[in-house]
Amino acid sequence: MPVYILNDSALFPPPEHAEDTGLLAVGGDLSAKRLLAAYKAGIFPWYSEGDPILWWSPDPRLVLYPSNFHISRSMRRLLNRGLFRATMDLAFEKVIKKCAEVRINNGEGTWITSEMTKAYIELHRMGLAHSVETWLEGKIVGGLYGVSLGQCFFGESMYSESPNASKVALFNLVNFIKKYNFRFIDCQVYSDHLLKMGACEIKRKRFLKELRSALKGKTLKGKWSLLQMS
Repeated sequence: MPVYILNDSALFPPPEHAEDTGLLAVGGDLSAKRLLAAYKAGIFPWYSEGDPILWWSPDPRLVLYPSNFHISRSMRRLLNRGLFRATMDLAFEKVIKKCAEVRINNGEGTWITSEMTKAYIELHRMGLAHSVETWLEGKIVGGLYGVSLGQCFFGESMYSESPNASKVALFNLVNFIKKYNFRFIDCQVYSDHLLKMGACEIKRKRFLKELRSALKGKTLKGKWSLLQMS
């Protein structure tokens, strides 16, 4: 399959046209209109600083159904001790910047470029991108962020500066989306870490079908911190 070059319109080729690697298109921008069109079509951006914007639709796709989520007994005991506190949408900018910073400090590199950071902060201001923060002794030590549309949460990244902090964030996200009847969390690509907690790989065809169904649900816009406290 060819890799498409995007123009100024926020239109994408069919995700089924992606290469075997999952790469579908190159170029365009990270405007809110284009990003939302991408997510609704089962496509997401992923590239490195200095490179053109790359758009992906992998096959298979990694998803986490809330009912399949599980944690170890030791993690359950840790949660029961109440050492960590979790919040939502209280420190989105800090979480996204920390997700990038921690990866760079670990020598892993990051796709969370300055351009990406700015774009997702804008989605957060629109009430469509959300963060979960994990706190220990009054200090933020981990978290995750992603985009919410319909009954789907598109997970983007997570980080920990204290053991298990990202797991605490994910645990609280799953409990929250269960309450509001979300269908699944899109985890995008293979992760042994997430597979151990119940995520599974499904064919792109199935993912797109389930995504279309999930997008028929009402989007939970706004500050999730207000819903969390209600």
